[in-house]
Amino acid sequence: MRSAVIVLLCGVFAASVSSVKPALAAAPIGTQIENFTLSDYRGREYSLEEFADAEVVVVAFLGTECPLVKLYAPRLQQIANEYADRGVVVVGINANVHDSVTEMDAFCRRQEIDFPMLKDVGNVVADQFDAERTPQIFVLDGERTMRYHGRVDDQYVVGFVRDHADREDLRVAIDELLAGSEVTVPMTTPLGCIIGRVREVEDEPTVTYARDIAPLMYRRCVECHREGEIAPFTLTDYHEVAGWGEMIAEVVEDQRMPPWHANPEHGDFSNDRSLTEEERSLILTWVAEGCPEGNAADTPPIPEFTTGWQLPHEPDQVFEMAETPYQVAADGGPNGVEYQHFSVDPGFTEDKWVIAAEVQPGNRAVVHHIIVYVQPPDSDRDKIFFTAYVPGSRWRRLPEGAAKLIPAGSKFHFQVHYTPIGTPQEDISRVGFIYCDEADVQYEIHTTEVANGRFVLEPFKKDQEVTAQSGAHGNDLTLLSMAPHMHMRGQAFRYEARYPDGTTEVLLDIPDYDFNWQSAYQLTEAKVMPAGTRMFCTALFDNSESNLANPDPSAEVRWGDQTWEEMMIGYFDILTPHVPGTGETSDAAGPLGVAADAIITELDGDADGFISRDESAPRPIVANAFDRIDRNDDDKLDRDEVIRALRRLQERSE
Repeated sequence: MRSAVIVLLCGVFAASVSSVKPALAAAPIGTQIENFTLSDYRGREYSLEEFADAEVVVVAFLGTECPLVKLYAPRLQQIANEYADRGVVVVGINANVHDSVTEMDAFCRRQEIDFPMLKDVGNVVADQFDAERTPQIFVLDGERTMRYHGRVDDQYVVGFVRDHADREDLRVAIDELLAGSEVTVPMTTPLGCIIGRVREVEDEPTVTYARDIAPLMYRRCVECHREGEIAPFTLTDYHEVAGWGEMIAEVVEDQRMPPWHANPEHGDFSNDRSLTEEERSLILTWVAEGCPEGNAADTPPIPEFTTGWQLPHEPDQVFEMAETPYQVAADGGPNGVEYQHFSVDPGFTEDKWVIAAEVQPGNRAVVHHIIVYVQPPDSDRDKIFFTAYVPGSRWRRLPEGAAKLIPAGSKFHFQVHYTPIGTPQEDISRVGFIYCDEADVQYEIHTTEVANGRFVLEPFKKDQEVTAQSGAHGNDLTLLSMAPHMHMRGQAFRYEARYPDGTTEVLLDIPDYDFNWQSAYQLTEAKVMPAGTRMFCTALFDNSESNLANPDPSAEVRWGDQTWEEMMIGYFDILTPHVPGTGETSDAAGPLGVAADAIITELDGDADGFISRDESAPRPIVANAFDRIDRNDDDKLDRDEVIRALRRLQERSE
């Protein structure tokens, strides 16, 4: 029997991972594939007939900038190596109009690919297979009859990476063919980017790149889609943007790009990245008309962006997370890479007032997010959230006269989440600060939270509600921003203000939470929260099989740092008055009030705003002193009582 050959047809994959839309009607199972001839990126010609002696034939699509292809390319090379002695050949074909042979050469070197990688000029072979996405795999038997088409396996799905593959479809298909059997699952849905094909352009287009699309890209997309930034490809050149045209149209139509998840019915946010209906219509019309360039002379100059740090100027001080880079494995194994923790002593002998901070990932390809905490000296308090880098985050300017305090003697704690990309990588991330004199500080910014760490998510169930509530604030507070945090089972998140007059207001509603794009939602106008207001947060979790990101729907899930565990935290930034030169803020509005809120949030299991005697048990220091703290003898601890207890502890330590 003649062999089957695996041909990898290369395309590209969107930054957000493409939606699960039906692919083109790929050539049906049982189709006889005619011979084709293409050249590789070095100019050598290959034809399908050249592999006549192979035992099994497969065809697929890859691309130079596609994140999913980058993850699967090493896996495909491994399959090529393992099956070579059994008569299986792996060949790659790039059908993207915007991928040059130079880029293909660099891709193969970086990904250590040594199977043939061919260039499909004019999408001739892509059209022969009716292939749409990358990586889209086609397997042919010895008679060049198509026996399988679809994905490599089911590990990487829409918008996230699963910890492991439950079914290795390509390997199963090859093994079944080599055994002389029928392929049991002959078709699967490929995920990835739409292939950038040669297209016909309207003779009299109403929308052009130069006049309409370039300014829109510069305004909405290029901040991330440029050289050296988080996005996996640039959108600063007509040919590049046109090559991604259909993919851009898809993610824009589905409202996955630009990433923004706030319900527009609640709140007005200064960092809103969503497109207007007019902008969305321009993009869809442009792609429908064939992505015309228009008069190139009308293209505006590319905006100037700050290289390196996004801060208003170079940081006053920079601290790296470690002295030597952390080595990120090519594959994180069945549970992924555990969160890594790094402690740094900055050697501060005096208080530092910070007016700008930026966390800079050393290797954006593998850093998913970083949280930098401050651990105050000689303190029983937990480490305090200070700043972070998460997907979709950008540096933001603080209000005039406002700053965040790092007490003298504090240490930094970096918590880093890495996501392997198929090849060994290394990272050394850092944080930079810009300081001011305390004399210039009129307001102090505190990052605080409401959280619930006592939930248990039931197996195989969605819409599981978990709530958390802050204590009643003793003073007026000014709310600046909100940042919800959950993991892979996060479904929705909502912030509400419960005012002392009994009314309630929705401050932020995230109906479809996305772990891959965690934003801080910055209010356009700071909001005064009157004394007695409580912050109430409601989270929904999906621990069902319908949640494709779910690491294990059969598990009972509790609080934990790792992504296969869960968290329920509603971070928010508040602004409180500060008297320069005194280091004083009212206890209720300042650090003691923030600390009291954190303690109540941690221990308040029934979210009634108080700590009962039973609820105090997890913190012996609170439980043992319960009667002394309970000044009004009502057998529960309120916010004022916790603040007074913290003040006494502070005075004794001084």
